[in-house]
Amino acid sequence: MALVSAGETDHGLTLILEGRVRISRATEGGERQTIVEHGPGEFMGELANLTGRPSLVDATAESVVEALVVPPERLRALLIAEADLGERIMRALILRRVGLIETGAGAVIVGPAGHADVVRLEGFLRRNGQPYLRLDPASDPEARSLVERFEVDEGELPIVLCPSGALLRNPPEDGLARCLGLVSAIDPDRVYDVAVVGAGPAGLAAAVYAGSEGLSTLVLDCRSFGGQAGASARIENYLGFPTGISGIALMGRAYNQAQKFGAEIAIPTEAVRLSPPGETDTAPFVLTLSNNERARARSVVLASGARYRRLDVANLDAFETTSVHYWASPLEAKLCASQEVALVGAGNSAGQATVYLASQAAKVWLIVRGPSLEASMSRYLVDRINGLPNVKVLTQTQITALEGTDGMLQAIRWRQGAAAQDVRHLISHLFLFIGAQPNTDWLAGSGVTLDRKGFILTGEEAAHGRGLLETNRPGVFAIGDIRSGSVKRVAAAVGEGAQAVAAVHAYLAGAGPRAR
Repeated sequence: MALVSAGETDHGLTLILEGRVRISRATEGGERQTIVEHGPGEFMGELANLTGRPSLVDATAESVVEALVVPPERLRALLIAEADLGERIMRALILRRVGLIETGAGAVIVGPAGHADVVRLEGFLRRNGQPYLRLDPASDPEARSLVERFEVDEGELPIVLCPSGALLRNPPEDGLARCLGLVSAIDPDRVYDVAVVGAGPAGLAAAVYAGSEGLSTLVLDCRSFGGQAGASARIENYLGFPTGISGIALMGRAYNQAQKFGAEIAIPTEAVRLSPPGETDTAPFVLTLSNNERARARSVVLASGARYRRLDVANLDAFETTSVHYWASPLEAKLCASQEVALVGAGNSAGQATVYLASQAAKVWLIVRGPSLEASMSRYLVDRINGLPNVKVLTQTQITALEGTDGMLQAIRWRQGAAAQDVRHLISHLFLFIGAQPNTDWLAGSGVTLDRKGFILTGEEAAHGRGLLETNRPGVFAIGDIRSGSVKRVAAAVGEGAQAVAAVHAYLAGAGPRAR
């Protein structure tokens, strides 16, 4: 008897009192693969059960079963109220999600390896901590069988088979997220205590502290959790991690922590407009979203960070979905394993990416516009890069041209020094870590004051801004990279997230009854 089916909205954590339950997944060939069996005294569940999102697996009763179901909201209350037990349960939920990622439970992507949209969908799922399996119809007979069964034309690839059985043909990230149950409709009648725009380290810190202090919290991000910090292969100067930690692992912990404290996280959902001063509505602030929904909140924390700065070279966009990367994660490393790659940048993120890629690629050409790395990169990274035999640092160098066909990069031209001739090198993957620009265009008409570079003014620099983080609009706060004068470090962003919640509390204390 089926207790839970993949794709079905789950009801929470289930404690088995009597009987046995088999947890399994359907393989791409239609067979059943047993993941684990649970008996009396054990519980079934993973991270999806923390928020009531659709199940990634099937749960089948192998005998008469008596069980106790703990709904998501009661489960979160248990994790907080019972610290020791909560720690053990939370650890189990995380480890089980890791197991599902390793076994490929979840969505099945069918498409050619290296295809631009396959890379796009893989990146979206991986950066949002979602299990998936990729199959190439050119080499996998079961993938070919799926293509034939659903009569999919080659131009419609990749296809995605969701755990619910729904088939998507080359979906956008939003369509895939909704099929997987990662996002759902936002209640237009609900008024949140605080809406956080951006799920980088600053935004997630604000969500954790707001949720832990009982504020109803909505978090929005157009891409994935983690922001630029999530792109760091290894962060070694973050307090408390002497051996370092990858950006995606650190941000994944923060994401799960925010959900543990009840923050509602909608990814990918982009805020495209903040209601201007004086606009008539029943709530103080209204956020218009990219899907034409609206979210209302009594305070807003702006943490939308920055957009990756693009290289000023012709035809860059032709290669951005296949060969030009703004992240250096295991996904990108797999694409360029044992190849020569080029990386442009001289900051800490560039240094971390260089060190990581050097462990995967045959050679890394580190291209630096300035005269040295020392001016913009931490000493420990400079020393490490200098000690890597397969890294070549090119200073006072800039890329002048990209060459390739059908969206696949084949060669790069660069010039070292103003009077030098262009050098052509056969390279298929280019990594860009050249900084970012503030993501504030969407605030046009909101009344929020920006500096001449587009960063948000706060505190004394903003007219009427009270406190370090409040903008000129009371109840609207800015934190992290988007704030003018902020320190561009993960630790600083986390600190501002915590500080913003204290400021939100002070604002709400004088703004009437709290949201429920």
